Amino acid sequence: MALVRRERILILAKTYPSPSAKHVETSCVAGINKDGVMRRLYPVPFRMIEQDQQFKKWQWIEVGVEKAAADRRPESHKADVGTLEAKEEVTTKKEWAERREWMDKMPTFGSYDEMEQARKDDGVSIALLRPKKVLGLEIRDARNKEWTEEEKEKLMRAQMQGDLFSDAQAKQQVKELRKVPFDFYYSYVCDTADGEKKHKHKVVDWEAGALFWNTYRDHGTTGWQDKFRAKLERDFIKKDLMFLMGNQHRFQDQWLIISLFYPPKRTPVDDRQMPLL
Repeated sequence: MALVRRERILILAKTYPSPSAKHVETSCVAGINKDGVMRRLYPVPFRMIEQDQQFKKWQWIEVGVEKAAADRRPESHKADVGTLEAKEEVTTKKEWAERREWMDKMPTFGSYDEMEQARKDDGVSIALLRPKKVLGLEIRDARNKEWTEEEKEKLMRAQMQGDLFSDAQAKQQVKELRKVPFDFYYSYVCDTADGEKKHKHKVVDWEAGALFWNTYRDHGTTGWQDKFRAKLERDFIKKDLMFLMGNQHRFQDQWLIISLFYPPKRTPVDDRQMPLL
């Protein structure tokens, strides 16, 4: 029998459900515990992931967890959401000083290839990627604009894991969950021993999905893209944009951007302003 224990976890990622992609987990909640160990938590109901609901990104929670038996990735744990308590938030004060303390504890890589090698060698499945340069954002039409019956079934199964909801409750939650009719991808460059290498990965951060719906509501079909790009392409790229990456359970060489970190760029220390000893 697995050991159930209570952990204190800082939430770092909440992803928008994407059951259309083959073998992709419907949603993901990830964080780092107080000992600096990465965690992937499931099942977590949509109502708890939604923006400004039960808990937010960069907020501490306390919850009962146990190692997931069916998922061998070391970070993956089952969460007893009935025991979950939301605690204090970690703010952006002093140019993300407190957040950076926790970012510094995460497995961090300067290139995608290094991260993928760490997966092969050590089973790393959640990691912080610091690209050399983020090139831009690509917006594509989703294959289906609405949930298909197969997708609805996957979402239903996800909601009913662990007997969290009845069939009627799960159906209602799936009905209320709107599908984002677009897919978003960041292109970026990393340094390697053979020179610069370009990559492209899909963004599944819940914040991106929420931003789409907000801009679509406020600016309509013709104006939302400009506002959306202004945030993800102009504002974020001007900052020290980093990607929290997570891989997929069944095809672990396939990675997604599960969360976006965008602290202000650090100002180089001016030696002339250093105090005299």
